[in-house]
Amino acid sequence: MVKGDIDTYHQDGQWKNRPEGNVRASSTHETKAEAESTGRDMARDRDAEHVIKNEDGRIGERNTYPRSRDPREIKG
Repeated sequence: MVKGDIDTYHQDGQWKNRPEGNVRASSTHETKAEAESTGRDMARDRDAEHVIKNEDGRIGERNTYPRSRDPREIKG
């Protein structure tokens, strides 16, 4: 991840968002949907990538903001 990218993950029964480089989470949430929404907004504000992990810690989704910054050539 590039410095400042947002990581959405599950830990200690909560969903959390942490910008890369931070030791602690910037926000905690009851549901994954809430954490994803907040993480998306954080990534858009920073022009960063949003990495969304599944409860088991594996990467489930990656989104780059703005889209024009995405290095991959895949549609969707």
